[in-house]
Amino acid sequence: MTDTKRFAEIARKTNETDIKLGFAVDGSGEVKLETDVPFLNHMLDLFAKHGQFDLTVDARGDIDIDDHHTVEDIGICLGQTLREALGDKRGIKRYASVFVPMDEALAQVIVDVSNRPHFEYRAEYPSLQVGSFSTELVHEFLWKFALESRITLHVIVHYGQNTHHMIEAVFKALGRAIDEATTIDPRVQGVPSTKGVL
Repeated sequence: MTDTKRFAEIARKTNETDIKLGFAVDGSGEVKLETDVPFLNHMLDLFAKHGQFDLTVDARGDIDIDDHHTVEDIGICLGQTLREALGDKRGIKRYASVFVPMDEALAQVIVDVSNRPHFEYRAEYPSLQVGSFSTELVHEFLWKFALESRITLHVIVHYGQNTHHMIEAVFKALGRAIDEATTIDPRVQGVPSTKGVL
């Protein structure tokens, strides 16, 4: 893992999940994922590789019920580590808008690292599941990630025919948008806000 100041880790244990997660903003796409939800592993790998983040996740949950609690709680932990890693957000670009195609699918992710959590989601998938993974959990993950990282996050899937491709485009775009918005811009003095604080 990258030795960087913009790094945070968390351990979160409940009656439903047991999660250890480390996140480095200024990484190289180094990933180590161990969860009980293979499709989420795939999406997190895409997110980290396309955002050039270092990410470790060791998560166990009550998947005998379903994947909901595990997916939700990983979103919570990832959001909290992003927020902690960014600190006072001095010098960041703050905003990003990224389009990513995945074959026939096109997704757009718009980010404002604003300290004002908000989530808008426009996606209609052809299938309710990808393998054993419920597509409604994409919303759950992204909403909790936005809430806990205290970012404004808009996700739009413009079109697509293959549900896997559509969701993959979302996570690739999310990684690239978070990377761009959190990049240090040497022209920015302090925080990029007329309020003087984010």
